[in-house]
Amino acid sequence: MKKLALHWKIIIGMVIGIIFGFIMNSIDGGKTFITDWITPFGTIFINLLKLIAVPLILASLIKGISDLKDISKIKSMGLRTIAIYIGTTMIAIVIGLSIVNIVKPGVGMSEDTITKIEQKYQNDAGVTDKLQKASAQKSAGPLQPLVDIFPSNIFKAMGEAKMLQVIFFALFVGICLLLIPEDKAKPMIDIFVSLNEIVMKMVDLIMLFAPYAVFALLANVIIAFDDTEILLKLLWYALCVVVGLIIMIGFYLVLVKSFTGKSPLWFLNKISPAQLLAFSTSSSAATLPVTMERVEEHIGVDKEVSGFVLPVGATVNMDGTSLYQGIAAVFIMQVIWPEGLTFTNQLIIVLTALLASIGSAAVPSAGMVMLVIVLESVGFPSELLPIGLALIFAVDRPLDMCRTVVNVTGDATVSMLVAKSLGKLKDPKPKEWDDNYKPVS
Repeated sequence: MKKLALHWKIIIGMVIGIIFGFIMNSIDGGKTFITDWITPFGTIFINLLKLIAVPLILASLIKGISDLKDISKIKSMGLRTIAIYIGTTMIAIVIGLSIVNIVKPGVGMSEDTITKIEQKYQNDAGVTDKLQKASAQKSAGPLQPLVDIFPSNIFKAMGEAKMLQVIFFALFVGICLLLIPEDKAKPMIDIFVSLNEIVMKMVDLIMLFAPYAVFALLANVIIAFDDTEILLKLLWYALCVVVGLIIMIGFYLVLVKSFTGKSPLWFLNKISPAQLLAFSTSSSAATLPVTMERVEEHIGVDKEVSGFVLPVGATVNMDGTSLYQGIAAVFIMQVIWPEGLTFTNQLIIVLTALLASIGSAAVPSAGMVMLVIVLESVGFPSELLPIGLALIFAVDRPLDMCRTVVNVTGDATVSMLVAKSLGKLKDPKPKEWDDNYKPVS
């Protein structure tokens, strides 16, 4: 009997989790039961993925750089990666702005609806937290993102999962390994080769728990929605974001077919477990180990490419978030500040959303923090910012789940394009968790 594919197991877990969440939402004490007895299993799963993210970046990136044997190849791969990431992000923002200007979801929203949303969410702790984080990021100075790349303590950077700092350190170590005699470098390279194999096996084992984890995560998401009336009022805005994200995935599939010759359906089948986890966790960083495992073992991207492109992408490539920021910014302005919707301001939104996506953390709802910066860049009145965030706060989590899928799909697509351009896209060789189980059992 053929084993059920992992992505189908995850989908079944998601569907059952959603149904279970709705059932428990209608039962007295159901929310408390999910919070106390179901949600912790989802949290454990995310913690396990985060646990191996940093070791995986270190091992794969250092191994990948040392395998290049030529420093000039690092420059070539880096320039191609950044150029493609910037290009896809620009396209995502333009798609978002085009849709929101055509549909105009914010035009005609009633004052009663605006007042109800404002009263419910303006003073919400989540909205206040996003405003405070955005304020802190804005006051840090224009070159602070550059300063933040360079760690003063790598152990602290790893402990706090500051991915850009970990990536810089791994690149630095990899380049230094190339610059010392091969016999001196080999013992250290062997350590990271072994570490990479260990961590990839950890991914295989953790993924055995994935169907049960997404059940817990989706059940928890469902009980968080307690006002379906407001969700329906924001339906047109949410649809604009979802349609834009679907178009963006379609664009990725065209790139995959055009530049690698691979079937779009084949690509979706191979990357689907990472997409489903991205949807469940809303975190590119938490999904990174699974994305790397799928891209390397199931798509055939060489480790030296995936080890560089994917960690960088999880930090700086946020196509879904950028598309969302364009739609959300214009939607908010359509509702409460229509006089600010000039052509110049929309050009500023494109540029600011591009720059903001590079500094956006790969964690849930980071896009809302960046949205505040995007709105302030066009002179949006500061006293209206809490109302603006309140307008979209009710549907932010489900949209965050959707845009994270696009972020992860974009990372996988770019890794394929870079690998193909460098002759590093090979036949996939998937591994199973129990490949070496019989000899040790």
